[in-house]
Amino acid sequence: MDFVKNLAGGDKNEEPKASSSEQKQEGGFLGGLGDKFNSAAGGGKESEKNEDYVDKGVDFVQEKFLGQGRQDNESAFEQAKDEQISDYIRKQYKSTTGSDIPIKDKETKLG
Repeated sequence: MDFVKNLAGGDKNEEPKASSSEQKQEGGFLGGLGDKFNSAAGGGKESEKNEDYVDKGVDFVQEKFLGQGRQDNESAFEQAKDEQISDYIRKQYKSTTGSDIPIKDKETKLG
């Protein structure tokens, strides 16, 4: 019955749903399992700490100028995409200036 109610637009008198952090807690075992897989693949908050400043710059542009939302807990796929973008920036910088960007590229680690 809830499926039909939600499909029709929900109950207008109903209180707003719980925040996303509260919904994650309700996920129980399977919700936590997804987070563990994401972390093992190289995503999540812990791997955000391992980013160099070029990667952080890519995240900043995505968040502030492209409106892609917070970039502090990205999936492994998103982080791999960002790493490809930062590698491209490094390559273009080197081909233009003849020298490397003075920011060392941190090694991407899984889990």
